[in-house]
Amino acid sequence: MMNINDIKNLLGNDADSLLNHKSTTISKDQLHKPGNDFVDRIFAPTNRNVNVLRNLQSIYGTGRLANTGYVSILPVDQGIEHSAGASFAPNPMFFDAENIVKLAVEGGCNAVASTYGVLAMVARKYAHKIPFVVKINHNEFLSYPNKFDQIMFGTVESAYQMGAAAVGATIYFGSAESGRQIVEVARAFERAHELGMATILWCYTRNNAFKVDGVDYHTSADLTGQANHLGVTIQADIIKQKLATNNGGYNAVKFGKTHKDVYDKLTSSHPIDLCRYQVANCYMGRAGLINSGGESKGASDMAEAVTTAVINKRAGGQGLISGRKAFQKPFDDGIAMLNAIQDVYLCKDIDLA
Repeated sequence: MMNINDIKNLLGNDADSLLNHKSTTISKDQLHKPGNDFVDRIFAPTNRNVNVLRNLQSIYGTGRLANTGYVSILPVDQGIEHSAGASFAPNPMFFDAENIVKLAVEGGCNAVASTYGVLAMVARKYAHKIPFVVKINHNEFLSYPNKFDQIMFGTVESAYQMGAAAVGATIYFGSAESGRQIVEVARAFERAHELGMATILWCYTRNNAFKVDGVDYHTSADLTGQANHLGVTIQADIIKQKLATNNGGYNAVKFGKTHKDVYDKLTSSHPIDLCRYQVANCYMGRAGLINSGGESKGASDMAEAVTTAVINKRAGGQGLISGRKAFQKPFDDGIAMLNAIQDVYLCKDIDLA
């Protein structure tokens, strides 16, 4: 297990800024912090039924981060959205569905998130060994021209029948098709909760208008924060979001409503403060924020993953959901990547900013 000095070495020149930052925007005292009692403290008073609570606890209680309030999830649905060839050519063993689940199990993850096809193929062998998160919709890029849409690939009932602990879905907030996606996913999440499964929403923004004067605001704190807020509104139990990289999306696109305090008081340019605004929009952490690990770039992957984990943890988030950085490597290297991320959340020297 990595210690704080190992983590500092990976953070490099950013170590002091990330590990010693004190947030003066949204106080950590206002947040609902992760902890071993998170399901009892946060979800027990809600409308979620007993089976949802049990499945949430199975997610929070599995893997190396079991009963810490933090989660490490392996997501492998890129075969549909990025094409199987683009996703698995770097490591062809992952064309085989079983190896995806094996990586999550041996990598000490809380859960594995993948497609109906992947998880159904190995459900009887693994559904009782690691919580399944069945992704119920996808954007496929074989149709031309491409569009920012998510379509259902199966049913919530099918996920339930294969023993899933949760269903996952994506909404492209801001896209022309987002209205239909919101309705579809809201209904699916309602049904999932009725059947006792937890819900995880990939809250992504998609609109060409979010790129202004050469600046991409798809990962601005204000736009992604609002996407998170819409996600928890349709009762997502956990929110997946890309780490905020800038701010001022509302002001740049000159559409929608915002407030000057968002920029003057509630955020700063520091990445931890930008991420904290994302957490704030998840009902101040009542719904856990997990940030995505991003694409694999090679030698810098370990440092980038650890950096993202430190930002997420110190901001008040609940973990990382990292796929390509893990499965596009040799199997043992993928395990090492997942373990390094988990070590950040296990390190007691890293706390809320």
